[in-house]
Amino acid sequence: MEHVSVLKESVQKYLGLSGGEVVVDGTLGLGGHSLDILNKIGNGGRLFAFDQDVRNLDFAAKRLDAYSEQVVFINDNFRYLKNRITGEGTESVDAILLDLGLSSPHVDNPDRGFSFMQDGPLDMRFDSSGDLTAAKVLNTYSEEQLVDIFFKYGEEKYARKLADKICQKRLEIEFQSTLQLAEFIESVKPQKRSKKGKSSHPATQIFQALRIEVNDELKALEEVLEQSMEILALGGRLVVMSYHSLEDRIVKRF
Repeated sequence: MEHVSVLKESVQKYLGLSGGEVVVDGTLGLGGHSLDILNKIGNGGRLFAFDQDVRNLDFAAKRLDAYSEQVVFINDNFRYLKNRITGEGTESVDAILLDLGLSSPHVDNPDRGFSFMQDGPLDMRFDSSGDLTAAKVLNTYSEEQLVDIFFKYGEEKYARKLADKICQKRLEIEFQSTLQLAEFIESVKPQKRSKKGKSSHPATQIFQALRIEVNDELKALEEVLEQSMEILALGGRLVVMSYHSLEDRIVKRF
């Protein structure tokens, strides 16, 4: 099944690309937005494509093979935007795209540990070479550290109760799998229903908090936003797609 980019038309509208421009896709993923960008900038353009996940880079490289001479693939976090771009001999770019959502392989592959809908290891690393995993956070962080990240990154009302129960439980058995954690949270935290009667899984906010902690996402976002202003050419455009309130606030305030 072909991967379809989210908000394709809106992204292209606000990037406002034309032939020959230099563009950064800070979140390459499966290459959907990059393909649209390359179609717009034509043979005279250049694209710098960042992704922490080497598997995404390999997939996207095949998908963008027809444009291989115009694309510089960078296996790194976008927080190193300026150094990596200037290191390639480019001082400024015309447009930058940051899609802060999870890419399909991260959600669909249970081995990556991002989803509580399928069983897999509590990993959650975008870059699999990193040392910190969700399991390590849950099993080694102090109760106060867990309270802090659950509240700050998950906006979780039951942060203290959940942290307390997790610290008690891990004395008996370490947290290792996604379903193990999801079912434990479900047993501790009441189900929340919206005014429309819909309910979200009780583990949703904790999984978000762990993912943000493991990948240092909010700090990385702050850093790339600052660097974007240093590297964008006069008249350049920055397009950011955010999916939850924490990211949204950082982007809007910036």
